[in-house]
Amino acid sequence: MLSQSTLFLLLLMAIALIAKNQSLIIAISVLLLIKWTGLGDKVFPLMQAKGINLGVTVITIAVLVPIATGEIGFKQLGEAMKSYYAWVALGSGIAVALVAASGIDLLKNDPHITAALVLGTIVAVSFLNGVAVGPLIGAGIAYLTMRAIQYIAQLWG
Repeated sequence: MLSQSTLFLLLLMAIALIAKNQSLIIAISVLLLIKWTGLGDKVFPLMQAKGINLGVTVITIAVLVPIATGEIGFKQLGEAMKSYYAWVALGSGIAVALVAASGIDLLKNDPHITAALVLGTIVAVSFLNGVAVGPLIGAGIAYLTMRAIQYIAQLWG
């Protein structure tokens, strides 16, 4: 008989196939392969502990490739900084990094919230053409929203 976790992954696979989301299909396939080969007890804890950092590292490498290839250099950086778009991007990068840091704290302190965040990410990736970096940022947004609600409740209560 299939376990609840396998059924859940197969349901997500069906959603991914319907949505034709290649990233989600690959991710679920890898997880099912690890699970079905019996490597899950060894690999899943490592993936859970280091996966976010590894993923952020891979994304960072991809973003830095144009610098490594020489496509972007100091000249382009200097020209970009003359644009207010670049300053908006700089501020956005700072803000999202701070929000993500709050998300890490939330996931460490309230791991049960992960299920809702993952579901929200899957919905966005599968049906809204989102990108699966959402759980960490989502956790940060959730954390900041919860803190704002607590603050407002204290003011009124």
